[in-house]
Amino acid sequence: MLEGKTVVIGVTGGIAAYKVVEVVSKLKKLNACVYVIMTQNATNFISPPTFRTLSNNPVVIDMFDEPKTWNVQHISLAEKADIIAVMPATANIIGKVASGIADDMLSTTIMAAKSKVMFVPSMNFRMYENPIVQKNITQLTDYGYFFMEPDSGFMACGTTGKGRLPSPDSIIDYITTKLKNIDKDYSGIKVLVTAGPTREAVDPVRFLSNPSSGKMGYSIAAAASQRGAKVKLISGPVNLAKPQGVQLNRVTNAIEMHDEVMKEYEKFDVFIMVAAVSDYRCLSTAEEKIKKTDENITLELVRNPDIAAEIGEIKDGRILVGFSAETEELQKNAYEKLISKNMDMIIANNVAEKGAGFGVDTNIVKIIKRDGDFIELPIMSKQELAHKILDEIINIKPKTNYC
Repeated sequence: MLEGKTVVIGVTGGIAAYKVVEVVSKLKKLNACVYVIMTQNATNFISPPTFRTLSNNPVVIDMFDEPKTWNVQHISLAEKADIIAVMPATANIIGKVASGIADDMLSTTIMAAKSKVMFVPSMNFRMYENPIVQKNITQLTDYGYFFMEPDSGFMACGTTGKGRLPSPDSIIDYITTKLKNIDKDYSGIKVLVTAGPTREAVDPVRFLSNPSSGKMGYSIAAAASQRGAKVKLISGPVNLAKPQGVQLNRVTNAIEMHDEVMKEYEKFDVFIMVAAVSDYRCLSTAEEKIKKTDENITLELVRNPDIAAEIGEIKDGRILVGFSAETEELQKNAYEKLISKNMDMIIANNVAEKGAGFGVDTNIVKIIKRDGDFIELPIMSKQELAHKILDEIINIKPKTNYC
């Protein structure tokens, strides 16, 4: 997805530096060329060999280290970079750049850069709110530097407020958007996405569910937002951050997801159903924890609503796209599902295949269209696949003027 792009990551001395390890790893999986510059203080939080191993490039710290090649390193990295991303961006590095101070390898490289430069602030919320810091951010924004909003929540210092480093996935989305000249071909289009698993309660401590991580649905929601769509994401229980620019509603079970979808679908032009919704739920849920005994127990299950089939009957020209997780007769089963539920397109994958299915960062799919044509795609990241899917959806001609 980022093949041919060079990302220079600047790591400064903040406790959130450990999160940058995952950012570098994910950038490499997207085929970006990654270089890491660390301030001396950053090495107190994480060791340079970690970044050297993940980036497959030397980690630069000291301006006066013996150079690995015969060039002026801060000029060389500034010229190579398609983007320089500073994270965690402390009040110190923001203030230095705003004041034109270049006294270490990172600040000097930033000063020499003609590429895009982005900062991902992370600091105590009182520091972030300090009028001097805010003035420096405004000044740098006016100069053309980019700032990603920090998250709010509990911090390492024991306080709660705005100043947490965003999730690695959110940072990757932001970098990708800034690096790629993404067409805003979804401007004016409203997209509804479902993602993740549902949980069907057995008793107060047990439930029936599946291994869906939500990564595919969240990637599609993020990609649609990047391309200009107004996106709402209805998500089951997952451990993923809200994609940038996406409205998120969280639900737990299939009934809640059904009710939320039925309440919202009329407002949207495109409905992409990625969630792995449980087909069955318990007829009755025990009010107290079921105690273990020597006897077997029997759970009586009843069908959950079929959200896809219900929407298929009333979609009224809206574009309806589904997913089909199979373990056998992939194309046949997926196409039958497409027809029976009145979908316009379905994405099928064999969840037993290595690199596809639940819980991984990649997928291997066939995109099957209503006329029976299909596109077989090789293994790729779920972020890249999200754009491939959106490329095909935008070519579907709606039957009304919703889009």
